[in-house]
Amino acid sequence: MRWDHLAESPGKSGNPASAPAAALFDADAVTTRTFDTPEFRGITFHEVRARSIVNRVPGASRMPFEWTVNPYRGCTHACVYCFARKTHSYLDLDTGLGFDSQIVVKVNAPELLRDRLASSRWHGDHIAMGTNVDCYQRAEGRYRLMPGIIAALRDHANPFSILTKGTLILRDLDLLVQASRVTEVGISVSVGFTDQELWRTVEPGTPAPERRLDVVRTLTDHGIGCGVLMAPVIPFLSDHPDRLRETVRAVAAAGATSVTPLVLHLRPGAREWFMAWLERHHPHLVRRYERLYAQGAYAPKWYQRRITGQVHELAQEYGIGPWRPGLSRGIPADGPEAPEAPEAPEAAPTQLTLL
Repeated sequence: MRWDHLAESPGKSGNPASAPAAALFDADAVTTRTFDTPEFRGITFHEVRARSIVNRVPGASRMPFEWTVNPYRGCTHACVYCFARKTHSYLDLDTGLGFDSQIVVKVNAPELLRDRLASSRWHGDHIAMGTNVDCYQRAEGRYRLMPGIIAALRDHANPFSILTKGTLILRDLDLLVQASRVTEVGISVSVGFTDQELWRTVEPGTPAPERRLDVVRTLTDHGIGCGVLMAPVIPFLSDHPDRLRETVRAVAAAGATSVTPLVLHLRPGAREWFMAWLERHHPHLVRRYERLYAQGAYAPKWYQRRITGQVHELAQEYGIGPWRPGLSRGIPADGPEAPEAPEAPEAAPTQLTLL
């Protein structure tokens, strides 16, 4: 396992062939644990003491934020389409079952973040969480990193957003309410569809869609506006107009402030795992997917526009709108964050480069 591949920077020139970068944590700082309890059986946790926790979003990214915090790598949600699977290969870990069961835990994340926010070099920029892997996956129930993270952001009145499929976020409801009184807090819940059979096979480690919508309802009842990222819309499985209507209707009934559709995209790492799942569960769709995604990771623009238009029409019909700037910075306009970039050493923020 190549823990030294988590480097702070690729050298001053940005060329991988330049001077070697410092690792984000030492190999001897890793503690590997397993827990013989039903919720964690078969899962291995690699506890690390990271050297930094604030990540700069890659310059080529289309995200509406520049900084992220990711206390975990790997995710027990086990979503077969998860774009972040590729990041496990950076550690020589398997991007399939390994991504679902080999979880890296940055146990010192709260203290690192508090130190960073207190630095004179930090300018109070928005921090997004849950954009790589879910910070409220099952592991959070044991490690409890998010209360310290939210408390640090609250104490420094630093704006932040969270995107999650996890109901565990309600454990931290009081902290979120406190933070919302002193800074901008954006919460988004991911619910791509409400079909129970599809959920059980494609997102086996997640709470049921209706439980996630209960999170939206509870947050709204406590004065915290919550949007829904309708992601992913899965071609030929959840994109029928009746399915889209069913999902948008449920989102509206939960009191969401917005709904934003995102069509499935299949980056390397996720593509191979998803296609293997498709072959097992829906073999008749394999050729259709090969044609639809023949040009790369994203479905054709015409298909994305069709789905977006249908969902926006339904949202208007049910009295909610699509995402727009200022509603919730936790919902990206063009999809989830690119695979996690190396965490940046402490430095003054710089303008993102458009490539």
